[in-house]
Amino acid sequence: MIRNPILPGFNPDPSICRVGDEYFVATSTFEWQPGVRIHRSRDLANWELVALPLDRADLLDMRGEPDSCGIWAPCLSYADGLFWLVYTDVKRYDGNFKDAHNYVVAAPDVRGPWSARSHVNSSGFDPSLFHDDDGRKWFLNMMWDHRGGSVGGHPVAPSFAGILLQEWDPGTRRLVGAPRNIFAGSDLGLVEGPHLAKRDGWYHLTVAEGGTGYGHAVTMARSRRIEGPYELHPAKHVVTSKDAPDAALQRAGHGQFVETPDGQVYMVHLCSRPLPGTRRSPLGRETAIQRCVWRDGWLWLADGGATPAPEVAAPDPAATTAAPKPERVDFRGLSRLPPAFQWLRTPEHARIFALGEGGLRLFGRESIGSWFDQALVARRQEHHAYRAETEVTFDPASVQQAAGLTTYYNRHKFFFCGVTLREGIGRCLTMFGCEGDWPDGRLTFHLAAPIPLPGDGAVGLAVECAGATQRFQLRDGDGAWRDVGPALDASLLSDEAGRGEHGSFTGNFVGMAAFDVTGGGRHADFARFDYEPR
Repeated sequence: MIRNPILPGFNPDPSICRVGDEYFVATSTFEWQPGVRIHRSRDLANWELVALPLDRADLLDMRGEPDSCGIWAPCLSYADGLFWLVYTDVKRYDGNFKDAHNYVVAAPDVRGPWSARSHVNSSGFDPSLFHDDDGRKWFLNMMWDHRGGSVGGHPVAPSFAGILLQEWDPGTRRLVGAPRNIFAGSDLGLVEGPHLAKRDGWYHLTVAEGGTGYGHAVTMARSRRIEGPYELHPAKHVVTSKDAPDAALQRAGHGQFVETPDGQVYMVHLCSRPLPGTRRSPLGRETAIQRCVWRDGWLWLADGGATPAPEVAAPDPAATTAAPKPERVDFRGLSRLPPAFQWLRTPEHARIFALGEGGLRLFGRESIGSWFDQALVARRQEHHAYRAETEVTFDPASVQQAAGLTTYYNRHKFFFCGVTLREGIGRCLTMFGCEGDWPDGRLTFHLAAPIPLPGDGAVGLAVECAGATQRFQLRDGDGAWRDVGPALDASLLSDEAGRGEHGSFTGNFVGMAAFDVTGGGRHADFARFDYEPR
């Protein structure tokens, strides 16, 4: 059996393709660098992270972009001996405009090297590239109409103005002819995330609808002609949890299907697993997979209905999803950052971190939550219960410098526990956070008084999370671990906290951070980082 989600933690907007007997899934990364994550599998049950393609400044620079902007909904395909990656870089979130720029890159191998990017258009987001069987290529994206209403409070927001189709010439890397609006969506509204496929002379269009919250859905339509008209699926929505509030997988939508070499059909889609008894999802939007069947020329879930299943049969009856294992990383002596770790926005990562004999060195830059130069290196929270540990060596010279452990969603939703300096105390431990205070971002300080840290040696920091509760821990010298500060509400570090379910699109991370708002770039060294599912 395949256990869902197949890509746990923040891995939304999946796009899938098959090359021979291998499957590849690309997911959104929003403001996290490097942009786009590509996983590979041979059995659809077990997946390996194999590429982070947008790893150069000429492909992606997100400095200054607001939270939950950046890379939205990439599309990965394979044709003509090349992998094709289409992606959006969204520069603005609030207000009537989005400033969403769409690009195409290509590579002979999924691990690269990837070509220079080609700008296609900026008329909307969620682009995809369809390779027709006559050799022509077609570009799709949703059209954003700034004259329309916003998502909030509008069941069919007119800003989501339909799916645009236009031919794309790979020789000139330019669009050809005039764009056509081929699909307005169903009455659920908020149509986006288009993918085209062709089967038995029919063009099958898969789109996302209903926003990315609890009303999300995968909608399908078909046409004999690529430009339409498209008729809606008899059930409208092929995958959705909007009518199943007790389903294990919620917020299901934004899907794409793939056929196995022997003709079986599976659809990947995003979902979330809110904490029990809440509508808060610290793990963000994850990637799940469903087994499908063709019936009367339409695609359906194999088990009937539209509610996604937490377990589905694998193409190979012998395949099963492997159990999660602890991950322990010793940074000392590494020459490259392990791919599970990412950082925020800047392509100039040498300004914020370096690897060497002492481990991972973070250069304190701007404040935690900055949209420009923030020294924060972290990995996804993938389980509702986990423990993470690190060891930091830091000698602060100012109260404006700190380095330590963080659980971080965005600038309005994070907790931090780290080493700093206080007048009259010297080196000490501080703990603070921003608990969903949008838009002001005010901090809450969680210690009655800073905890003195004798000497100048390494300090062990840990966090334990169990559902909606997290606790920081401290170990100084060779002593035992001990709790510091109060129990914290981990549910605040979720998609739905703060601005609400349509205001944040990423997921919680746990990792290492340093800041030096004097501008001096004081460094901190982290020897290791352990992540253990509980």
